[in-house]
Amino acid sequence: MAEAGMHDLKIRRPAVAGRFYAADAHRLRTTVSAMLGEVPTPDTIAPKALIAPHAGYVYSGHVAAAAFATLRQCARSIKRVVLIGPAHYVPLRGIAASAADAFQTPLGTVPLDREALAAIADLPFVASNDVAHAPEHALEVELPFLQSVLPAFTLVPLLIGDATAQEVAAVLRRLWGGGETLIVVSSDLSHFLDYDTARRRDAATAAGIERGDWNSLGPDQACGFLGVAGLLLEAGRRDLAAKRLSLCNSADTAGSRDRVVGYGAWLFAQAERSM
Repeated sequence: MAEAGMHDLKIRRPAVAGRFYAADAHRLRTTVSAMLGEVPTPDTIAPKALIAPHAGYVYSGHVAAAAFATLRQCARSIKRVVLIGPAHYVPLRGIAASAADAFQTPLGTVPLDREALAAIADLPFVASNDVAHAPEHALEVELPFLQSVLPAFTLVPLLIGDATAQEVAAVLRRLWGGGETLIVVSSDLSHFLDYDTARRRDAATAAGIERGDWNSLGPDQACGFLGVAGLLLEAGRRDLAAKRLSLCNSADTAGSRDRVVGYGAWLFAQAERSM
């Protein structure tokens, strides 16, 4: 009966396995473990939130690893991950939740937190939209890192479309929780500028994030600017500060210097503890 029940579950299957990261579970686990292993032992600060990039692992995996390695010390206390990213493929209004029971990667399935999703379902700008989730890489590529670091967790996957930073902040306010809840905002930085121009723009964006200047962010600064801005709004309200973990671009790893994509990683923790 249990097996039949598993077949009845609605599973969001991986869309970019074999392209953005390895489709073979052993190879993926080895790759992610190696990238996490290259990150020096982080401070004992327990992050409340992270910003991490979502490109192919050959380009941005080491930057993402810098973010997720900070969870080592607090991994057992995290039971729920609110994962927010931009909708790249399907135009949508507001914020898209999911009606799936679980999201799958080659490393296994992660159950969705139906109680948390129900807690934001009455917000007029939140609606279930699995058509938007089906092809999307922005959330998916973060999952193997989370699966590698956290023993077990439930997921609240949210895609941002035509929304506002205030709406994202309103969702975060409801889902904030305590030490059991981690917030991850998935975003790359500038897109398709030359190397030097990208470095200047991304440095300015990073400084804005670290000042909490949510209003300075737009689509030219980061594809996930609305998620980042919403996090900055709510983090500022709760006296959390951003700490930079990594900042680079695709030409620093495996790409051309003519058209680069910027990547950054930050953690957010109580301001007095992050200095």
